[in-house]
Amino acid sequence: MLLSQTVSVLTTVFPAALRSSALAVLWEVAEMAEEKDVAEKTIAEDLVVTKYKMAGEIVNRVLKQVIDKCKAGASVREICEYGDQLLTDETSKVFKKEKELKKGIAFPTCVSVNNCICHYSPVPSEPDYILKDGDVAKVDLGVHIDGFIAVVAHTIVVGASSDKKITGRKADVILAAHYASQAALRLLKPGNETYTITDAVQKAAEAFKCKPVEGMLSHQLKQFKIDGEKTIIQNPNDAQRKEHEKFELDKHEVYAMDVLISTGEGVGKETETRVSVYKKTDETYQLKLKASRMFYTEVRSKYGNMPFNLRTFQDETKAKMGVVECVKNKLIEPFQVLYEKPGEFVAHFKFTVLLMPNGPHRITGLPLDTDQFKSEYSITDPELRTVLCSSANPKAAKKKKKKSESGGAATTEEGATAQGQPAAAAADQQQQQPMEVEATA
Repeated sequence: MLLSQTVSVLTTVFPAALRSSALAVLWEVAEMAEEKDVAEKTIAEDLVVTKYKMAGEIVNRVLKQVIDKCKAGASVREICEYGDQLLTDETSKVFKKEKELKKGIAFPTCVSVNNCICHYSPVPSEPDYILKDGDVAKVDLGVHIDGFIAVVAHTIVVGASSDKKITGRKADVILAAHYASQAALRLLKPGNETYTITDAVQKAAEAFKCKPVEGMLSHQLKQFKIDGEKTIIQNPNDAQRKEHEKFELDKHEVYAMDVLISTGEGVGKETETRVSVYKKTDETYQLKLKASRMFYTEVRSKYGNMPFNLRTFQDETKAKMGVVECVKNKLIEPFQVLYEKPGEFVAHFKFTVLLMPNGPHRITGLPLDTDQFKSEYSITDPELRTVLCSSANPKAAKKKKKKSESGGAATTEEGATAQGQPAAAAADQQQQQPMEVEATA
């Protein structure tokens, strides 16, 4: 039956009260069928790579500006609003002539502080948080261009400066998360198995007497899909290890590598903090309440399958009413605000990586100046050190090898830190090319 004929039947059969809900479900099914008919676009196409890179450039620029706002006395809510406005403004400047091309926020700005693990981005009616010197702040955000998603997360210590090193457990957890993410980057290669990355992240965390947050997933990214089928789990418990499927990485795939490390037990729990970030699922259901139907219709038209914040709705009260029935019937899923135990610290680094035929190509992420941190711990595991000392940039590795063979002195952009850690090359981190590291002898 043609869609237009089906709509005509619905308007006759269904009572007016249920008609809009039934039509919404019908259009949802039609859209899903249409999406399946379209051939999947991958980074095998140059234009797709270009869109990913453009999204990555926007994300990195905005992340810098948001971090600059993270100062003592600043409101987290205002920082998040500022970040979201920047993301919207920046994406509006690209592909202006292509009116039908969708673009915008792929993950709303969140700033999670100290023992708050993730997804803190309060709406006006909920309690705010005012930053203080010494706070460990994790900034998380993302955009998409034509559904091609670039996300990023970075951790800073509020008020930190180059002349005063960060020490103690704050240094431990940030360095652990940093080296875990760099090990993951080097292992994100076609042919590798996902649990190879899981184990490397675990080793890096344990080296600093920290733990990865249990059960957190890094997802494969696809066009208009932030939670693709293939996932990389960190610190799985026994049940999760049995249930979670192992995957092999393949070329032309894209991943959001998400590393969250804690000084505590690594188990996230919900508190009284209300959820503000949600996303639409592919489930269907006939909503009963008018407020729910209006809310869901707005979600579908404005955000599609991308995560959104309730703060963006004109009437927050109605949005809060509408989201309840949607979540109950799994049309909308929440991004829970999770916490470690009070007094603990959590660090978060996330980057988007394209698995190109010649190796991983990281398009998001800012450099971390490891010289600002001093820990009594270090990476000692030989296997992990070998991974961290390898090049994440195949082209750079080939150049280095050629130079070495020709008798020239091959050096990295940055040597080892004073603590003997495999050091990150800040210049490489800041560019879109992955970095190269070298350990002390």
